[in-house]
Amino acid sequence: MRKFIRIADGAVASFLVVIFAFVIYGNAALPNELNVSSDADKKIAGLYSVSSVSEKSVDYQSADAVGENKSELNFLGIVPVKEESIKNVSEKKVYVSGQSFGIKLYTNGVIVVGTKDITVNGKTVNPAKQAGIEIGDVITSINGQRVYSSDKVQEILNDNNGRSFEICINRGGDYKTLTLVPVYSDSEGCYKAGMWVRDSTAGIGTITFYNPSSNTVAALGHPITDVDTGKIMPILNGEAVETRVTSVTKSSPNETGSVCCEFLSKAIGSLKENTNQGVYGKYGEGVDLSKYHEYPVAKKQETEKGFCQIITTVDESGPQVFSAEITRIYYNDEEKNMIIKITDDKLIEKTGGIVQGMSGSPIIQNGKLIGAITHVIVSEPKKGYAVFAETMLEISRFCKFLCNFFIFQNPFILLYIIID
Repeated sequence: MRKFIRIADGAVASFLVVIFAFVIYGNAALPNELNVSSDADKKIAGLYSVSSVSEKSVDYQSADAVGENKSELNFLGIVPVKEESIKNVSEKKVYVSGQSFGIKLYTNGVIVVGTKDITVNGKTVNPAKQAGIEIGDVITSINGQRVYSSDKVQEILNDNNGRSFEICINRGGDYKTLTLVPVYSDSEGCYKAGMWVRDSTAGIGTITFYNPSSNTVAALGHPITDVDTGKIMPILNGEAVETRVTSVTKSSPNETGSVCCEFLSKAIGSLKENTNQGVYGKYGEGVDLSKYHEYPVAKKQETEKGFCQIITTVDESGPQVFSAEITRIYYNDEEKNMIIKITDDKLIEKTGGIVQGMSGSPIIQNGKLIGAITHVIVSEPKKGYAVFAETMLEISRFCKFLCNFFIFQNPFILLYIIID
């Protein structure tokens, strides 16, 4: 009898350990907030669900949001895990693209991408460093005069005669005013500031979707960053243009390939928001949506491991559908929400997996848009990260409040100037 009791105690203890492990996992790995359109959306990760506790009205400045429930996340519908916030929203549909496009981006200020020491009387000095200027800083004004181009910064600083300048910088959202005193270089016969700056960039990406309710377009799924500093580039204005794929360089382990495109003269629209979850803007007139397909946007809890499809452009045929697989899901990561693996032999043969230029490629699962490809895993190019489409949708909904759109008509010039 005692033996039986010991066995029963051991079984109960093991059962409680397993339950406790699932509670710990649910508390740490599952999100604290869920958007729902029906009771089916209140289930997550198969074994977990939420039940309503209390309700209050909220105003999200949108007809899409109709209320918020304070709920409880349960394991197997019985064991409480943590408090959950549920936002009741209507299901939204968007026009999914997968079309490659060209990016022309002009910054709100100029980015400091490097510094250079100056030799004065046999000694090495660096005026920019002495002023407290750091790589990645965005210079927004000099002596109270707004600057938007490298040429303007060069013009102001070259006309100095040794006097000091009040430099206003944006460092990660914090604005500071620093005093820069250029030094005179005998060897070059002029004053030097000792820094490199950049004011624009260009690249290739993929359009994820067009949101008709806010008249916004979403692309990339990740931010546009400066190639030297890795910092997010602050957009002043940007332009999206049509492209034509000319070639593809295949990815291989530790060597990322790319889709090579020619920029065409036709503008698609403007870009005004550069965020951690993609770039957002507005289509221009006459964009043909007949080539797009309408899909509902999945809630993040609807994402499942297993089969999915991506839509991307890798040749002159335009957007095509390829098979893939979701292997991991990260609900609480702000930028890397899934790991996706390319399984389509045709695409692997052509690209080796995920290549540069595929960022923003829509991911379809169970008839819904669930996300967009963002990054390749360099060591395993068949795999990459993706962001939830739900996150991109929420950003696109509010772009109409944040953006002042217009189509660029100016020719694009990429500037990279040393001001020393």
